[in-house]
Amino acid sequence: MTDLLALAAELVDIPSVSHAEAALADRVQSELEALAHLSVERVANSVVARTDHGRARRVVLAGHLDTVPPSTEGGARLSGDTLWGLGAVDMKGGVAVLIDLARTLVTSAVDISYVLYGCEEVERRHNELGHLAELRPDLLVADVAVLGEPTGGAVEAGCQGTMRARVVTGGRRAHTARPWTGVNAVHRLGAVLDTVGRFEGRHVVLDGCTYLEQLQAVRVEGGVAGNVVPDQASVTVNYRFAPDRDVPTAGDALAHVFATGLDPAQGDRFEVVDAAAGALPALDHPVLAALVAATGRPPAAKLGWTDVATFASLGVPATNFGPGDPLLAHTPDEHVSRSDLEHARDVLTTVLTTARF
Repeated sequence: MTDLLALAAELVDIPSVSHAEAALADRVQSELEALAHLSVERVANSVVARTDHGRARRVVLAGHLDTVPPSTEGGARLSGDTLWGLGAVDMKGGVAVLIDLARTLVTSAVDISYVLYGCEEVERRHNELGHLAELRPDLLVADVAVLGEPTGGAVEAGCQGTMRARVVTGGRRAHTARPWTGVNAVHRLGAVLDTVGRFEGRHVVLDGCTYLEQLQAVRVEGGVAGNVVPDQASVTVNYRFAPDRDVPTAGDALAHVFATGLDPAQGDRFEVVDAAAGALPALDHPVLAALVAATGRPPAAKLGWTDVATFASLGVPATNFGPGDPLLAHTPDEHVSRSDLEHARDVLTTVLTTARF
């Protein structure tokens, strides 16, 4: 049986910051091409390996190879039954689990596609799963998908949508010694920030999972010079919305939040900068229901956006399930335990080999 902690440590020791995953993709490709029961394809820094047993259902097991940039020097560090290091949680521990499943599940109750891809931790336009969806959608055809993001060994269902919007306030320039002759757009922005501070998001329950909406100011811009009353200012906000709303509906709802405080006659406006839809939990799917049962833990809503939404956009129900505490992702204290890795492996093995759908 594979020592998952040691395998994860080997993966952590292969640097794979976004856009530089080639060495890790090479390692993964080599591992999977050595397995006779898999057919393997490489697309850029993504590797897809598939069984072809003629089963009635196909399950995608997916995970990203890239990490965020390091905050400290050093690679993997093992301390007892715990692995420390960049990517241990997000998500080389999960990748180790998928590699081990590929090695051991020579036969299974379903056909399996292992999808290990690059550039998840950067802007959506670089995401290689999205590129596969556009260029090689045949590689992602499945009845259901499980994304190995860290979830603490429980199912985190669906995901929130995300939207960035810009609220602009207008004004009229003047000399700061005579401000009454102008209108200060930065001062007018205060009411917009008050609106953000008072925002109370919906609590939306879907399949027993509660999605809590959030709104945060993430950028403020304004000012002309040290002696000029500014005639324009803006705040960029990030809205995390429940997956019962699509992007147009979420945009309308967010515009309504700010509508009463804006005056188009003064140049005020609301504009959506970018957005990505969320994904419904889909826990009524028999494979995902079996996954929840096998964890022995209640499911929770995924608070955040993940590539579960990419699969949902392809008509593939999907969920998040993997080893490691998600609160440790992207932190200097990133670590994962042997028991977390083995729990994830055992749960997925049970679902993929013994469940009947």
